[in-house]
Amino acid sequence: MSDRDAGQSGGSAGARAATVSDIHELMRRKEEIEAQIKANYDVLEGQKGVGMNEPLVDLEGYPRADVDLYQVRTARHNIICLQNDHKEVMKQVEAALHQLHAHDKEKQARDLAEAHKEAMSRRLSHSGGHSLPQAFARVNSISPGSPASIAGLQVDDEIVEFGSVNTQNFQSLHNISSVVQHSEGRPLNVTVVRRGERHQLRLVPTRWAGKGLLGCNIIPLQR
Repeated sequence: MSDRDAGQSGGSAGARAATVSDIHELMRRKEEIEAQIKANYDVLEGQKGVGMNEPLVDLEGYPRADVDLYQVRTARHNIICLQNDHKEVMKQVEAALHQLHAHDKEKQARDLAEAHKEAMSRRLSHSGGHSLPQAFARVNSISPGSPASIAGLQVDDEIVEFGSVNTQNFQSLHNISSVVQHSEGRPLNVTVVRRGERHQLRLVPTRWAGKGLLGCNIIPLQR
């Protein structure tokens, strides 16, 4: 198969998504064509330095006797054909690179959408498939080594259940304080919402080196 036929057959790759191997093959063909163009220019250089435009007749209009006219004409013809093939291959390279780039962007978008979908699915599974309950208080500070820290409470946790206190019966922080005072040394079930996910904790109000039985500060949320 000639180089021109090879260049034309490469157009069929445009009917499907371009791959890295397609681009490698096009680049290989491009380098082959460039090597053949150089070889034909070398032929012209060997003929008294005749290029693509120098006249092939002498001052009297007779064919020049100092060059091989057949070789010069053949080389010039080959160069013109090969240059056209080169332009075509370069168009195919550009189109293949554009396709490959677009394919990568589509894949990234699909991967991002699937990751988001998976995260939402996990969030729903953590919340039991239902909407998260409304919080009535928030943790805004925790002392290291305190009962609250040991239980796993974190700053900005939103409290939806603290022992017997929940959204329906919460009136003030006195409700939480009362539960804590009557539960010293006994575990309390505490439910919090953290970064959109529901967490169940066991908190044991205990006297420790710091102040209070919890070692954390809780503030009410506006309802």
